[in-house]
Amino acid sequence: QMSDPQTVLKQQNWSWQQTMLRIKDPKKTIPFYQDLLGMTLIDKLEFPDMKFDLYFLATVPKSTPYTLTPGTDEAHRYLWTMAGTTLELTHNYDTEKDEAFKYHPGNQERDGFGHVAFNCRDVYAACAALEKAGVSFKKKPDEGRMKGLAFAYDPDGYWVEILKRADGAAVDTEYNLSQTMLRIKDPKASIPFYQRLGMTLVREGHYGDFSLYFLACLPPGGPPPPDPSSDQASEFVKSLFGPVLELTHNHGTEADPAFAHFTGNEADRRGFGHIGFLVDDVEKACEACEALGVGFKKRPADGKMKGLAFIQDPDGYWIEVIKRGGYDAHATPYWLEAPPAP
Repeated sequence: QMSDPQTVLKQQNWSWQQTMLRIKDPKKTIPFYQDLLGMTLIDKLEFPDMKFDLYFLATVPKSTPYTLTPGTDEAHRYLWTMAGTTLELTHNYDTEKDEAFKYHPGNQERDGFGHVAFNCRDVYAACAALEKAGVSFKKKPDEGRMKGLAFAYDPDGYWVEILKRADGAAVDTEYNLSQTMLRIKDPKASIPFYQRLGMTLVREGHYGDFSLYFLACLPPGGPPPPDPSSDQASEFVKSLFGPVLELTHNHGTEADPAFAHFTGNEADRRGFGHIGFLVDDVEKACEACEALGVGFKKRPADGKMKGLAFIQDPDGYWIEVIKRGGYDAHATPYWLEAPPAP
C-alpha cells in the first residue's frame, strides 16, 4: 500500500517535454518548423530496425544558442533533461514515397487534437512572411470573427495557430512554441488530472457554448501567476516563453455517456500521437498513477521498450512517461528486453 500516491506523484517532478505529431516527409516538415517558425533541431533518434525516426525541435532563446549536434550523446542528454517542451516529429519510413498517403490532421467530427500554436510580436507581418514563403492558411488574420490571429497549415495539414504575444514579454525569439490544443469531455475530470502531473491552471475563459482552460508547467521559483479567471491571466499566458496546454470543452459533452473524442491513434485517424512528460522515477510515478486509478496504454515492463510508459488521461489521450536523464551513459530513456549494464 503506497503511503500517499498524490505526494509520490508530486515528488517525481513532472515536466511537459513533448507533443508528438506523425509526419509524412521530414524534408518538408523540418524546414517548415526550423526555417519558417524559428525552431531548433535539438536531437534525432533513429530506429532503422523498427523503420522510424524521431526529430525533436524546440524554441531556443537567442541568448543561449544551441551548440550540440543532433544524434550525439550530448544532444541525447540535453533532450532527456531539458526543462522546456519539444515538438516530437515521428517519421515512419517510406510514407514520403506514397503519393496518396496522408496523416489525419484532426478538427473533424469528434477529433480531440486541435492545433499547435506559436506566439510572435506581429501576427500580420508574420503571416505576410509565411504567405510569401508559400505557406497556405486555414484563416488569415483578418478573416472570420476573430481578428488578429491566424491558422496556417503545416506540410501535413496540421493547423498551426499564429498568435500575438504580450507586449513587453521577456521573449527574445521571433516565434515561440506556445500551445498544444486538445478537446476534453469533462473539465471536472481533466483539470485535476493535469494538476496532479505538476501543471498549473494559468487561465480559464468561458464563452457561449464552450470554455477554454490553459495549463502550464511553470518554472520553479517564479512569481505566482495571477488568478486564472482575471484579465491579467490572459496577458500572463501570452507573455510565457514555454507553451500551455489549451483544453477546449464544448459544453454538454460531459452529460453524454456515449460521447468520446478520437485520440489520434485510431487506425484511420492517425496524426497527433501523444504528449510526454519527464519524471525522476518512471516506476514510482506509474505505481502512484495506478493507485489513483489512472488508465495505462503501456506499463514500464510491457512491450519491447522497457522503462517507459504510456498512461491515459480522462479522455484516453496517450501520455508518455519518460525517465529524466535516461538509464545509461547515453541517457537512453528505455532499454530493450534485457536491462542495461550499469
